[in-house]
Amino acid sequence: MTTRLSEQIGRAANGLGSWIARHWLALMALWLTVFLALPIAAPVLAMHGFERTSSLIYLAYRVSCHQLPHRSWFIGGERLTYDWPAVAAYLGPETRGVIDAFHRPIRDATMGYQTALCQRDIAIFGGLLLTVLAFGMVRHRRTVRTLPFKLYVLALVPAAADGLTQLVGLRESTPVLRTATGLLFGIATGLLVLPHLELGFRELDQDLAVDDPRAATQPRAAPDDV
Repeated sequence: MTTRLSEQIGRAANGLGSWIARHWLALMALWLTVFLALPIAAPVLAMHGFERTSSLIYLAYRVSCHQLPHRSWFIGGERLTYDWPAVAAYLGPETRGVIDAFHRPIRDATMGYQTALCQRDIAIFGGLLLTVLAFGMVRHRRTVRTLPFKLYVLALVPAAADGLTQLVGLRESTPVLRTATGLLFGIATGLLVLPHLELGFRELDQDLAVDDPRAATQPRAAPDDV
């Protein structure tokens, strides 16, 4: 009985691993879609009175973003973006500097409701999602070569320069620059990582097929397009 149970568990684990290996790209696209949808859902929920749910989303995304209002998009207000003087005026005279705006997303009927991710982060993950979708459409038609690491580093320079210069106070970036440099970062990351993941999961699927005695009599399904 113990041997039979172990075999059943082994086959189940083998089947799950094989399924993930064939559908990993779709799973990644789904995860990125949800990850990008929730920060936009947070202000929409706040607009319609779902404060508790909205607050939970803002809280969850604190881990990955500073949530500075003057570097984020706004929904349902007078403008899509605000500069620091406008944000400081809203926060009040007790505001000592940008540090006081960290993780203090604005939710105001006049100014609007701030997204839970900043402009650059939305662009980075949006660029990665676009690359995942494009990769899924072409990977069965042609071999997609990984982006050379030197080009990847070069693609990071604009985002690094834009972020660091505003971090140390030399200048303030703009929504267009944050979005453009973030998109470049996200697309370059996808082009660097996705071909390696494709090769790794393909090899994993082949290894699991060898370990599965049923593979000799059952055809292997092709990986799904995204």
